[in-house]
Amino acid sequence: MRIGIIVAMDKELRQLQQLFSDGSVLVQKCGIGKVNAALGAQRMINEFHPDCIISSGCAGGNGDDIEVQDVVVSTETCYHDVYCGMAIDGSTHYGQVQGLPARFAADPYLLSKCEALKMESDRRREGASGGTAFPSLKTGLIVTGDWFVDTREKMREIIGHFPEARAVDMESAAIAHTCYINKVPFISFRVISDVPLRDTNASQYHDFWNTVADRSFQVTRHFVESL
Repeated sequence: MRIGIIVAMDKELRQLQQLFSDGSVLVQKCGIGKVNAALGAQRMINEFHPDCIISSGCAGGNGDDIEVQDVVVSTETCYHDVYCGMAIDGSTHYGQVQGLPARFAADPYLLSKCEALKMESDRRREGASGGTAFPSLKTGLIVTGDWFVDTREKMREIIGHFPEARAVDMESAAIAHTCYINKVPFISFRVISDVPLRDTNASQYHDFWNTVADRSFQVTRHFVESL
């Protein structure tokens, strides 16, 4: 199985390249933002012909049960900064590019493998001293937009449209969009680097990279090994 993993930044690339030496797994950096993400995904599809693509990296979290270093896995993704107006029949939703799905669903097979990994992670966490040796996996909606969310006000605005969102990033929906058009199975794994509604001046985000990032991407490796 040929697996493509796309990240946005050099520091994410370094973390993940250390974990994969198999030629059937390709880790590439696309750059930050939706356009870079879509271009990177299309390039990977054209050149590597992957059987599936994983978006990996970090994201801001949302929810009372979300903590820094948790991993959010997408059940679906959408844009938080797209508005095409209302269609004549009222069928177009906020965040939807008219003519495309309102949300891009994760591939059912990949999601089923994630659910199995989540159960195993929960079991191992329960058996670990202090319950902190393994990441906590959460599933749900990931929303994407061209905005680094460094204020509580911006996060409140986004969550006002998508209260059920578990994570906010700058690439996943654009990669999912590209995979949808090319009929390539897709899922996103995002490590929570900060929880903007509890943060001040992105201090959690910067502390994440200074202290815990090197322990945060192992879940992607475990997922790939399960495929």
